[in-house]
Amino acid sequence: MNGAILKRFFHPEYLVKQEHRLGELPDAPRAYKNVLHIALPSVAEMVLVSLISSVDMMMVGNVLGAEALSSIGLPTQPRMLMLCLFFALNVGVTSIVARRKGEERQDAANSTLRNAMMLAVLMSVVLMSFALIFARPLMMLAGGDTAESPKVFEDALDYFRIMTYSLPIDALSMCICAAQRGVGNTKITMRVRVLSNLSNVFFNYCLIGGNLGMPRLEVRGAAWASVIGLTIGLMMALATVLTNGKRKGYLHISRHDKWTFEKDTMKAIAKVSGNAAVEQLGVRFGFFIYARILFSLGTTMYAANQICMQLLNLTFTFGDGLGVAGTALVGQNLGAKRWDLSMLYGKICQRYAVIVSLVIGSIIVLLRYQLAALYIGANTPNADLVIQYAAQTMLVLAAIQPFQISSVVLSGSLRGAGDNLYVAAVATVCVSVVRPVMAYLAVNVLHLALAGTWIFGLSEIALRFIFFYPRFASGKWKDKKV
Repeated sequence: MNGAILKRFFHPEYLVKQEHRLGELPDAPRAYKNVLHIALPSVAEMVLVSLISSVDMMMVGNVLGAEALSSIGLPTQPRMLMLCLFFALNVGVTSIVARRKGEERQDAANSTLRNAMMLAVLMSVVLMSFALIFARPLMMLAGGDTAESPKVFEDALDYFRIMTYSLPIDALSMCICAAQRGVGNTKITMRVRVLSNLSNVFFNYCLIGGNLGMPRLEVRGAAWASVIGLTIGLMMALATVLTNGKRKGYLHISRHDKWTFEKDTMKAIAKVSGNAAVEQLGVRFGFFIYARILFSLGTTMYAANQICMQLLNLTFTFGDGLGVAGTALVGQNLGAKRWDLSMLYGKICQRYAVIVSLVIGSIIVLLRYQLAALYIGANTPNADLVIQYAAQTMLVLAAIQPFQISSVVLSGSLRGAGDNLYVAAVATVCVSVVRPVMAYLAVNVLHLALAGTWIFGLSEIALRFIFFYPRFASGKWKDKKV
């Protein structure tokens, strides 16, 4: 009986209805292998990058303590608010490049890359200038006016300003990697992101505590280490697309190419990325307000929140990596006029998500105290309290895993199909309205601690899954044009 249930849940024959099939479906081993071929490098890339980011935070917390954790946490949402336009651009780049590859239009894929790169540079320079001018007001809006210590605010301001200088570097690197994911070159992006972040960790060691003859810069050292790592990542990303004599990858650029904005290409980018931009702005606004509400809980709880958010981001990367596979395979098969295969691969990605989420949730529950203790030095002020608050909140984190990872994977598959407007609408309402309202009720009305606030605030993740799963299963996206 159990075997029959598992077969209905996992086997390709049951994932696409007979009346929806346009040809022969691959058998189960081949179908799941096709997903893993793209997903594994992408998951490995994002998980390793997130792990390295965790090491980054561990270095700050163990050397400098809870106040420093709060200082590097405060600028997170303002910086993500700036990056959200580039996240939106990259959604469009991945989706369009995947579709063009399926249509066997290599020139159009390369045109998309060039136009997106020019747009990324232009937008990033404008945003960088704005952020540097208004850095102090942005930090105040993020919750700096409620900081318990002036040092927390000033360190956060220094960190934000230094990181802002890297915006054009980060935007261009992300754009190239997004295009590579669209053609399925996830191994390339894995190497770029992992080596970039390993460089970050090395310079963290040198600059935070002043090792190997380097100056002790503390929080500012963590920021400069990130800038160095991002610069190395950009150089590696450019190397993957620059032509070298007759050697050219599927995606390539040269100074001899047409480096002007092309109307049709920009129209396609605007169509897909525009909907994603609405989503990203709404989502980042919601995260911004949510983070401000949690910052008012005080330095100790906010430090615990930073630990849990770092683990949340780590678990998110598993879904994001599978979502990249969903975006690429759904887009490529729609371009090849096989929407039945798009349906199949999107559902297989979601099945992988269920398995991964159950494993991750179990690990978090069993090792929550040990995980929390990794992020803060035992001899730093209030370390025991930070660990206690974080461990309690990790139980909530474990419980939401099946909904979180599945919703990320499904949204990636819908984006690959060009159904960005639906994804944007659901995500915007859930994150920019439901999450902040629930967090406000938890903190300011019910006066709950960190774990209770997470229960209320992150309830919207289950809501996103409730909307995304039936939408993908309905196949209403099959005729979307990109």
